[in-house]
Amino acid sequence: MNLLAPGFAAAARSPAILSHGRSRPKVALVHYWLVAMRGGERVLERLLNLYPDADILTHVYDPSAMSARIRAANVRTSFINQLPYARKFYQYYLPLMPMALEELDLSDYDLVISSEAGPAKGVITAPNAQHFCYCHSPMRYIWDHYHQYRKEANLLARMAMPTMYHRLREWDVSSSARVDHFAANSSFIQQRIRKFWRREAEVIHPPVETSLFSPSGEIDDFYLWVGQMVPYKRPDLAVDAFNENGLPLVMVGSGGMAKALKARAKPNIRFVSHLDFTQLRQTYARARALVMTAEEDFGLTPVEAMASGRPVVGLGRGGLLDSVVPERTGVLFARQEVEDLIEAVGRMEDFLRDFDPRHAVEQAERFSVAHFDRKIRRFTQIN
Repeated sequence: MNLLAPGFAAAARSPAILSHGRSRPKVALVHYWLVAMRGGERVLERLLNLYPDADILTHVYDPSAMSARIRAANVRTSFINQLPYARKFYQYYLPLMPMALEELDLSDYDLVISSEAGPAKGVITAPNAQHFCYCHSPMRYIWDHYHQYRKEANLLARMAMPTMYHRLREWDVSSSARVDHFAANSSFIQQRIRKFWRREAEVIHPPVETSLFSPSGEIDDFYLWVGQMVPYKRPDLAVDAFNENGLPLVMVGSGGMAKALKARAKPNIRFVSHLDFTQLRQTYARARALVMTAEEDFGLTPVEAMASGRPVVGLGRGGLLDSVVPERTGVLFARQEVEDLIEAVGRMEDFLRDFDPRHAVEQAERFSVAHFDRKIRRFTQIN
């Protein structure tokens, strides 16, 4: 089957045929796992606001780690949740998750929205149901980051991964055909869906609470970096660049790289492991600019910085290409190299002379909650 054939890509987008004489659709939200409140879980919260009576189906559920809104929903789990230490070591059960998804009974649901970054889209729905997938990313650990994950795994995992992940890739591709319509959280993820699954997707950016951020009348002299201090975020790139250019840098976050980075950072770099939301808002608004060194699927921090009236100096790859407008709301660099970031910060210093914070705020509004709600309603065609 040619999954890009016009007839398939333009499949009928009419609402689900309602079962059992219902006047309103019965909705299921399928999320990969619920063990921490991150970007994917914030999207799930917003979907719950749009479909307040929806049930949530997931592999693993830790209520203590979830928001009150998610805890208030009816949450069903797959059999993975009953396995030993599943809340902590859920990723070790990845090879069982395809079967676990297929064991979930969704035959009574008219509308299914899967939230995909781990296995979620492979559920089996009723013939008359509509299945929409909001994709944060095809599973990186079995596709483009596979060799990196295998290299960092222990010996036993390295030996098992080639066979297990080969089969998981086959299932991942075949299960993509079960989805009626895909949405991607950025143009970058849209391209990856096309590459790995040979499916087309509509871009619907994640919702950002832009109204919670506002510009400041006073700007300090520091640049700001925010994120987990883990290898793919490349905090080392920021440390090495600002060690060399000597400009003030505040790095907010924690993670396995933090200790080593603190040891090699010069006095112009200050580390803060955590800020509460009020402190983070103030820090965004007073920073000279946000520094973005990672290739993100979308990236919330650049939008939050722009909503605070500040520009972004970032890697010109991934989701940042959707959010930052070069030479209007930020400056981009091409390679994750120290000299490239140093040069981009130099361009940012020139750019700031004529920068208008209103441009950043206007750009951030394109990613507001209201925009997300409207696009999701239209995408799923549920009124």
